[in-house]
This record gives sequence, C-alpha cells and structure tokens, in this order.
Amino acid sequence: MFMSTGGFNQAHIIKGVIAVTVSTMLSSEEPDEFSKFDGLFDQAKQKLFEQAKAKQGDGIVDVSFNTEVVRMSVAPKFLVVHGYGTVIALPKKSK
Repeated sequence: MFMSTGGFNQAHIIKGVIAVTVSTMLSSEEPDEFSKFDGLFDQAKQKLFEQAKAKQGDGIVDVSFNTEVVRMSVAPKFLVVHGYGTVIALPKKSK
C-alpha cells in the first residue's frame, strides 16, 4: 500500500474517493500545544490506509490534508485534520 500527494501516471483502476477527520482537544493548561498536529497527521494517514484496504486498493493518490483550529465560545480549542484522496488498484498481470 502506498500514498502519494501526486497523481499516478501508469495504468490503474479508480476504486473511489476516501476522506477522514481526526481531532483532539487542547486543554486550558496547554492552549498552544500545536505539536499535537503531528500525531493527528499520523492518525489520519492510518485511517486513510484502512479505508483504502477496505476498498481493495493498492494505493492512495492525490492525497491532501487540511488543518483547522476550532474555537468554541464556552469550550477549549480543538485541533482538526481532514485528509482525503483517491484509492486506486493496479491492474493484475495475466499469465
């Protein structure tokens, strides 16, 4: 299984588009702990791989990630990572 932010310029079969969202809450004691984004990216990538496997894909191309810091008026801040891409399968070689 592979993941790429670019396209794939060899023969392939598109299996579908997948998307994930992961988040974590920042505590009021550590309101600027933005290093938690690193772990969120890892979680998002893992979930993308799981969805691609469920679609019987060989890889995910054109992968993109968006980040957000969501502020609620009465609650702490949330860090959010959205990830999406296109699942592809490689043609099987006939014998």
